[in-house]
Amino acid sequence: MDQLAWLPPHPDLGAAISAARRETDPLKRLAAAGHLAGFRRDFTLTGRLDRMAAEGLDAIASGSVPAASGLTGVRVAVLSSHTMDHLLPAIRVAGLQRRLAVSLYLAPYGNYRQVLMGDSAELHAFAPQLVLLALDAHDAPLQLPLQSSDAEVTAAVSGRVDELRALWRLARERFSAQVIQQTFISAEPTLFGQFEGLVPAAPHTVIERLNAALRAAAQEDGVLLLDLAWQAARGTYGQGLADPIRWHHGKQLVSPTLAPLYGDWVARIAAAVAGLSSKCLVLDLDNTLWGGVIGDDGLDGIRLGQGNPTGEAFLAFQRYAAQLAARGVILAVCSKNDAAVAEAGFTHPEMALQRSSIAAFVANWDDKAHNLRQIAEQLNIGLDSLVFVDDNPAERDIVRRELPQVRVPELPDDVAGYPARLAEAGCFEAISFTPDDAARGRSYALNAERKTALSQSTDMAGYLRGLDMALMATPVGDGDLPRVTQLINKTNQFNLTTRRYTQVEVEQVASTAASVALALRLRDKFGDNGLISVLLARPDARLPAGSLLIDTWLMSCRVLGRQVEEAALEVLATAAHKRGYASLVGEYRPTPRNGMVCSHYERLGFARLESPEGADAASTFWQYMLDARPSSPNHFIQIETP
Repeated sequence: MDQLAWLPPHPDLGAAISAARRETDPLKRLAAAGHLAGFRRDFTLTGRLDRMAAEGLDAIASGSVPAASGLTGVRVAVLSSHTMDHLLPAIRVAGLQRRLAVSLYLAPYGNYRQVLMGDSAELHAFAPQLVLLALDAHDAPLQLPLQSSDAEVTAAVSGRVDELRALWRLARERFSAQVIQQTFISAEPTLFGQFEGLVPAAPHTVIERLNAALRAAAQEDGVLLLDLAWQAARGTYGQGLADPIRWHHGKQLVSPTLAPLYGDWVARIAAAVAGLSSKCLVLDLDNTLWGGVIGDDGLDGIRLGQGNPTGEAFLAFQRYAAQLAARGVILAVCSKNDAAVAEAGFTHPEMALQRSSIAAFVANWDDKAHNLRQIAEQLNIGLDSLVFVDDNPAERDIVRRELPQVRVPELPDDVAGYPARLAEAGCFEAISFTPDDAARGRSYALNAERKTALSQSTDMAGYLRGLDMALMATPVGDGDLPRVTQLINKTNQFNLTTRRYTQVEVEQVASTAASVALALRLRDKFGDNGLISVLLARPDARLPAGSLLIDTWLMSCRVLGRQVEEAALEVLATAAHKRGYASLVGEYRPTPRNGMVCSHYERLGFARLESPEGADAASTFWQYMLDARPSSPNHFIQIETP
């Protein structure tokens, strides 16, 4: 297998690293390492990139440089029962490629229980945001006689999972950390051949049942998985996983040859937790969604659907894109084509993708970098939310050069390999799946209809009144926690503080009687927008008496301009007043991405307040007196509360 095959090859990555290492400024050297991490690389080149980036990463971790690096810092504690030292550089470098500045703490080999159950001053000082439990099947094996019954195997598996769940709880309670549990790889050869799966206590059967129980427990406990068992089952990686020679010589479960890929598996999960997964799949048309050029070959001449291998391969890729849309990925089209001709392609009887599923459709003869900017603007998302798929290598290179924020996976020559390659790239890594996720793509498509209605309206007030909007405001409950946490960690533009929280931390705020934690949903005559805003407010002793601090206020950009801010403030003010508070205090922490809300509080009638002691020097604070609230709504939104 080509290592990191979705990344483009570099003509001479080694020479490029040597040249970049001569840069004396650590942050510029770090930026160069981040750029070069976007090319295909092996274990040795990954190590060189890690050494090149080390000083800059240390500076970010120590807080001695501003956040202008464009990287999101994340602290990961690695607690393992197998050798991990050789994998750490790969995790850091893969983090750079995914816009993360990863700091790592590696617990002493095999001491994961002691570190979590004891009082490790070093780990407490590190304050991990993520805890990776990287365990192997050799550790604490289930010592079961081969003749053990099904019930005995079930009891042994349950006991092992209960032990792990106790460790998960410790990680959450002591560090408010998100736990990532690595699944187990069966390292032993089969004893019974094809009959192995029918013997309850056979080695492979026990590991399969342990992993199944582990997945079920992780789903219940909000734990994420690094599912090495699935990766090993694919058999793509040769002897890279659980190689007995590597194990006996150095207790390496993952070989150095596979280190860059393992590092990426960890980094993509960390990026998803930090809200850096991509949101939108942008598709070319000719020779990407169908075979041939529709402008030349006509609708009947393109290759698509049953009857020939090429047509079936294009159909399979369309079906994969449709499945991504079903799980919440926004779909868009960017094609050099006549718009009417391009749209006609979606009338082909074998099309698996519907035109109504495409939230942004741009077909013209402009350069694709310009059109991708237009798509991002139309959808109100960042360029770094886009993944661009195009069969043409020249177009891919141009977009990579002009828009380095956009992810552009390298594709195989045969379209039959497109679905697997896109999956391998991990651009759309998920940490939850909710009904709101499933409806997201349709929600963006409906937004186009709202914009059409706006363009046809004669006045804004009439347009807003005619939307028949209703805002549902509910306290954040257990069912909301995954999606609320997801929004907190991925919303960058309309986000007043851009604080990132684990699910455990959100749950702590939501369960505190003195705090207010609200999930806001919006529907209108076009459809349901789903969860569009999160408000977390808590008391803070540094503020004037009777004040409630708005710790987190974020909103989906797709509902901007509809007076949702005013309605949300009304809901929050009412909830705060019921709890006996006299005022709200809003904090604005500027970042490179949230400039659009710099005047948010002032616009809503908040007055500037002196910053409390110990506050971030860049933050501004704003106060809103609850007894000065307007007597009637200043919006056209009906508010519904439980």
